[in-house]
Amino acid sequence: MPDIAPETIYLADYTPFGFIVDSVALTFDLDPRATRVTSRIAFRRNPEASDFDFFLHGEQLKLNSAKIDGAAVSPKITDKGLSCDVPDTPFVFEAEVEIDPTGNTALEGLYMSNGMYCTQCEAEGFRKITYYPDRPDVMATFKVTINGPHPVLLSNGNPVSSSEHHAKWYDPWPKPAYLFALVAGDLIAHPGEFTTQSGRKVDLNLYVRPGDEGKCAFGMEALIASMKWDEEVYGREYDLDLFNIVAVDDFNMGAMENKGLNIFNSSAVLASPETSTDMNFERIEAIIAHEYFHNWTGNRITCRDWFQLCLKEGLTVYRDSQFTSDMRSAAVKRISDVIDLRGRQFAEDQGPLAHPVRPESFQEINNFYTATVYEKGAEVIGMLKTLVGDDAYAKALDLYFERHDGDAATIEDWLKVFEDTTGRDLSQFKRWYGQAGTPRLSVEEAWEDGTLTLTFTQHTPPSVATPDPQPQVIPIATGLIGPNGNELAETRILEMTEARQSFVFEGLGARPVASILRGFSAPVVLTHELSDADRAHLLAHDTDTFNRWEAGRTMARQSLLAMITKDAAPDSAYLDGIHAVVCDASLDPAYRALMLGLPSQSDLASALHDQGQVPDPAAIYRAGEAMRDAMAARFADKAQSIYDACKIDAPYDPGAEQAGKRSLGNAMLSLITRRTNGDLAQAQYDAADNMTQQLSALACLIRAGDGETALAKFESQWRDDRLVMDKWFGLQVLEAKPEEAAAVADTLTKHSDFNWKNPNRFRAVFGSLSVHHAGFHHASGDAYALLANWLIKLDAVNPQTTARMCTAFQTWKRYDADRQAKAAAALDRILATPDLSPDTTEMLTRIRGV
Repeated sequence: MPDIAPETIYLADYTPFGFIVDSVALTFDLDPRATRVTSRIAFRRNPEASDFDFFLHGEQLKLNSAKIDGAAVSPKITDKGLSCDVPDTPFVFEAEVEIDPTGNTALEGLYMSNGMYCTQCEAEGFRKITYYPDRPDVMATFKVTINGPHPVLLSNGNPVSSSEHHAKWYDPWPKPAYLFALVAGDLIAHPGEFTTQSGRKVDLNLYVRPGDEGKCAFGMEALIASMKWDEEVYGREYDLDLFNIVAVDDFNMGAMENKGLNIFNSSAVLASPETSTDMNFERIEAIIAHEYFHNWTGNRITCRDWFQLCLKEGLTVYRDSQFTSDMRSAAVKRISDVIDLRGRQFAEDQGPLAHPVRPESFQEINNFYTATVYEKGAEVIGMLKTLVGDDAYAKALDLYFERHDGDAATIEDWLKVFEDTTGRDLSQFKRWYGQAGTPRLSVEEAWEDGTLTLTFTQHTPPSVATPDPQPQVIPIATGLIGPNGNELAETRILEMTEARQSFVFEGLGARPVASILRGFSAPVVLTHELSDADRAHLLAHDTDTFNRWEAGRTMARQSLLAMITKDAAPDSAYLDGIHAVVCDASLDPAYRALMLGLPSQSDLASALHDQGQVPDPAAIYRAGEAMRDAMAARFADKAQSIYDACKIDAPYDPGAEQAGKRSLGNAMLSLITRRTNGDLAQAQYDAADNMTQQLSALACLIRAGDGETALAKFESQWRDDRLVMDKWFGLQVLEAKPEEAAAVADTLTKHSDFNWKNPNRFRAVFGSLSVHHAGFHHASGDAYALLANWLIKLDAVNPQTTARMCTAFQTWKRYDADRQAKAAAALDRILATPDLSPDTTEMLTRIRGV
């Protein structure tokens, strides 16, 4: 185990920085091994501070010189930064440092990606560029000069001047250092333009490497749509003359919202019908929107400290979800978001990585870019909007932008604008930000003389992060479905504030079936005991699209659990109900395709664990396969006709209408292949003119045992396209038999194109292995050992990606003793690695429980 634990930072210890930064001037003389960064920073004392010790963060920097007001100084240097005596009056600190972009494999700060210089400064990467107070509450304007032998030299803000090998930029909007960006390289611009609602023309560019020019059009369309939507829905106009996006191959995250210069993982911006699936297109549209929306919710208003990370991320995730709902299907988007929330965030809440939406402490902030901060943070925003109503939400947001523009804000600031706008006391609602764990909500029904009484009980399991959780405000959207399938009343928001609380519906002619938690109005686990007939009634008639889907999902889960624990047969009522919905051509094809989905294997393992049983990954896998076989048999009469009806005789369009048809058609192809052979899949593969159809057919061929030839053909066709090859690597692991998954992953690591230092390629193999439930948790423990080997290797190069990949182990304690022993051995082996990074140390210490 590591000898020295990383330092713990506490929210309660926050104090403002002792100095205000009025302006920053940076000059970069680029060199792959020895880039010189000259900084000129104007400081003055902060009247809000009490500590005026002068300390600037800095890591992996070679200090060549330092001056204060032109006079040389000799600061005290540590591996964390520098300190020195400074005047009581305003002063200018100057420094020249030398850094090594080529040697920066952690991809934080300034680094090289295939000959391109690029930066990633969130959360604390700027300290690897120069000495600076690298904290989000220190905001300043930046002037940047870049000197280098490159045709494209970019930074934040607006261009001031440029000549061969030289460019100057100025960002007039004060920003924290984490939003700084620089890019230099041989790049090609895909241009566009946008005219704001006030009539200003904004130049747009999407910069890519030569050869990627044909993959830019959709990204530009998505950016323009985002800018238009933010004006129309939130009244937010863009505030610079220029907006640039750059595609980078080596990037730890999806994208970064640097002011005016968004840097994107190539996979999150480059798209073409031939190389990208419908899901890729939708993801790209959402990520571009997300990063653009940060211009106001993150940049113009940033977070005071990293404990407030959910303030910018939760709000912006909520906004990008609204955007996607408007661009595509609101019902499908909501269901997809909940599937993701339950799959990732609920798992965090139920395990050793549980933490509040706003944590009280951290050791490495990079480890708190989590589903809880992002997705649960967005759910909290949604609940707030539900409670106050659309009009009040809009007024509160207007006040938020007016009051805090240019601020580094807190959750208290955010809630205060709602209290001031609505007059509500949100002190109890604030618990959603401060308590870890997923509330359990149960309901009891009482019916008498036309009156239905619903009595709810809420309970949040205690955790290390929140040992004594208190009752929270839970908005419970509820409707009533009558015996004839008619809706007896409009959806009513039940505002629960107590541990146990009753709500009454009067004047009902017949006992209805209660449709509870409509639209998934709160991120809770609901227990609602309904008869099989009532559940089927909701599946057939519920007017709320989410709860109609949820009824089918619950029936599937109950049937699968019975198959696992009691060797029961698949539930015929569920199969009949799903058959009826999916065969209803009046419904959105994308919604019908979602109806065919089953609960994930991890979801089932969690349900078994909650019931006090030890999940058997192999049994869970077998039950899922048996259910899919039963579904294929039930749809034998309709699968081919539905498949044929989904064929599209038109040029490819990534929009919702065509994407929905392809989704449903490919779901039918999967069922057909289970009962016949791979002939239809082969025909689709051979005829495919887009990646959605080609990849779906390839997956079916692999499942049918006919994938070897198709995989070789696919590799031959796409070996020069790095993003498509990521799909090729990942699909083989995802579709491997459980007993072969680790071996397949191991074999792929020996492939000549496996570049383990590239985060996308590493995640393609090991991210896929970690979500292959039966494969990763195979009784042999081979996957545990294999992933541990590679995490040890990767940590020395890229601690941030390593730490995030460690979450694969977060549920290890819910399995049998033998699997636990193998997982613990793998975790202990990683923890025993000499010089293990603080990022990985913190993550594994929490997971291991040591």
